[in-house]
Amino acid sequence: MAQMEFIIEISLENKPAARDPVAETIKRDLLAKKGYENVSKVRSGQYLRLILKANSEEDAKEIVTNMCNDLRIFNPVTQNLNIINVKKL
Repeated sequence: MAQMEFIIEISLENKPAARDPVAETIKRDLLAKKGYENVSKVRSGQYLRLILKANSEEDAKEIVTNMCNDLRIFNPVTQNLNIINVKKL
């Protein structure tokens, strides 16, 4: 079976209990001071878009999850890994 190429979009977000100084600064120093007091919460994170070869969509998800864990691309103690989208090219 020939491998297919997939675009995988993932987000790395701080867990709810983890402190998020970037988001705190955005909320306090940008939003609130510029009249956006209606924003009650901000969380920051990272977005990654990868193109990889795999046999199926499920294989692609597994490869990305293993890669992120094995290479410590994120800290599982303080961050959540979310696969946002998987799309075959």
